[in-house]
Amino acid sequence: MTKSQQDETAQQYAWIPSASVLERSRLLTAMRTWGQESIDELNRSAITDPERFWRAAIDDLQITFEAPFDRVRDESDGKPFPRWFPGGCLNVANLCSHRHARGELADKTAVIYEGDNGQRRTLTYAELDREVRRFAANLVKLGVRRGDRVVLFVPVVPEAVVAFLAIAMIGAISVPAFSGYAPDALATRLQDSEAVMLITADGTTRRGKPVAMKETADQALESASSVRNVVVFRHLGTEVRMRAGRDIYFDDLDHNPDPVETAATESNDPLTIVYTSGTTGRPKGIVHSHAGFGVKTAVDFAYGFDVHSDDVVSWITDLGWLVGPMLMTGPLQLGATIVMIEGLPTYPTAGRMWEIVERNGVTVQGIAPTAARALMASDQSPREMPTLRSFVSTGEAWDEPTWWWLFQQVGRARRPIINYSGGTEVGGGIVIGYPFLPSAAAAFNGALPGVDAVVLNDDGESVVGEVGELSVRNTFPGMTHAFWNDRDRYLETYWKRFDDVWVHGDLASVDDNGAWRIHGRSDDTIKLAGRRVGPAEIEAALLRDPRIAEVAVIGVPDELRGQRAVGFVVLRNNEIADPDDLQSTALSNAGKSFAPTVRVVATLPKTKNGKIMRRAIRARYLGDPVGDMSSLDPATPLEDIPVSTGS
Repeated sequence: MTKSQQDETAQQYAWIPSASVLERSRLLTAMRTWGQESIDELNRSAITDPERFWRAAIDDLQITFEAPFDRVRDESDGKPFPRWFPGGCLNVANLCSHRHARGELADKTAVIYEGDNGQRRTLTYAELDREVRRFAANLVKLGVRRGDRVVLFVPVVPEAVVAFLAIAMIGAISVPAFSGYAPDALATRLQDSEAVMLITADGTTRRGKPVAMKETADQALESASSVRNVVVFRHLGTEVRMRAGRDIYFDDLDHNPDPVETAATESNDPLTIVYTSGTTGRPKGIVHSHAGFGVKTAVDFAYGFDVHSDDVVSWITDLGWLVGPMLMTGPLQLGATIVMIEGLPTYPTAGRMWEIVERNGVTVQGIAPTAARALMASDQSPREMPTLRSFVSTGEAWDEPTWWWLFQQVGRARRPIINYSGGTEVGGGIVIGYPFLPSAAAAFNGALPGVDAVVLNDDGESVVGEVGELSVRNTFPGMTHAFWNDRDRYLETYWKRFDDVWVHGDLASVDDNGAWRIHGRSDDTIKLAGRRVGPAEIEAALLRDPRIAEVAVIGVPDELRGQRAVGFVVLRNNEIADPDDLQSTALSNAGKSFAPTVRVVATLPKTKNGKIMRRAIRARYLGDPVGDMSSLDPATPLEDIPVSTGS
């Protein structure tokens, strides 16, 4: 590359990888072996010849099938219902636990837990496997059988990993649930999955305060007649009501049960059902299989995030968010260490996340833009963190001021922010910011391997330089096998709009340089001045005002213009600002055609994993029914949003 080309690249991209990043890359190493020189070449080959690519990836990543599969993909039931690796046998418990316990990784730390009251516990791979086998045998002893559903309503403690893998080991199906669910939300998932067992804890903590989980579980169980047994973790050590004959403490289970064999689960046997809230009706039960989810998480963590066996991967998550199951499946099968964090990134100290990185030698830190904004507002002295190699970001679109703060002040411009977007329904990512490629601020630089991602306009035509629907023209391992007991709703949700095309539900764009951006959910689209605008675009403009810590923009009906934008803003440090001055700055930053009417609020309603609930905000503001609010974080009440007076 000439000096002028280097200067042009530096102006175009925020992140330019060093030679050490290129040398370390697992995907670049694999591509050299496969004789491919670029990501574009790799992906064209993976899309046109999936048989070759997925076999090569499985071999490279040492994804062990106990019985070989016949072929990679079988679409005889139609494109929306592919079977992956049919004829093969694979069990996630073997991938993540069994094989490492009898190898050179046996004494390596597999799981680290950090509580928000200072608790810290660990499990080596050998200890993890011993506990998985013990719990699996006790599940069988309690009558759980292959194909039975077991709901996990637990905090992110080491026992959660044990339970997830033990359920997989016997061929039962886990149903992770958010640790902050109210009784009705938990009951809905128990009923819909027809669960035979609930695994819960006496409680969890949030901001250091106890949250009574067993009490919530008991209320939910009043309307869940299929549940025969409840296993309870003693997490907080609080007294809880235990029903004789139904409830048993985890540590009171048989310590030396008769061992059971690992189920020879077929590739497409269900591993887990992860529920997501629908805009209407009951939640959607997203079904993932042993092979599909196992392969997808391995590919995303190894090739997307460049995770090796010497990495320590940390993420503040919850079992009810897909990142929870991903964290327990992807890094563990690669032999890495995971750090599971209970609580918030800014409690009990403003820089808690950075302290966890230093204490545990974290190399890959997961973070959502919402968490980054909270850290930016409260922690003005980021640490050096010598082990940290990269950030992984998912959950929502970035605003550039927060992205630059994380990249420059925290990352010292030496660590990439691996932007990652997909969803529960696809078992991971669609687009990513590969760390070994240059990337623009707050953007993605390609699709995940084997994913034929495209932006489509309203006529189903591929577009560049325009905002449209993020879509996928092929299928790949990790995509849901449909909704639990509801194939018709699955087809209606993702496959109806364009023939043989998966429409994901996100607004996106890709430019001539291959930089992708996500602009929010397509059902949050606002049409202003004759143009479709994603809320993230206007929110990013408002966040250039240093007084604003958070913002959510919605579109509301307008008699003259069809729609107008309203922005709800949270100010930094509870400061007071002149409303007219805020409105004037919004007009300057967003432009006359797109500037919203600004409303100052105390908090924005968010899910428990930090996503702003724009649809709920809009419904509340307009006085419409708000729908399923089971994922709302109680610390961010919807009532903080005012109801419109028509002005």
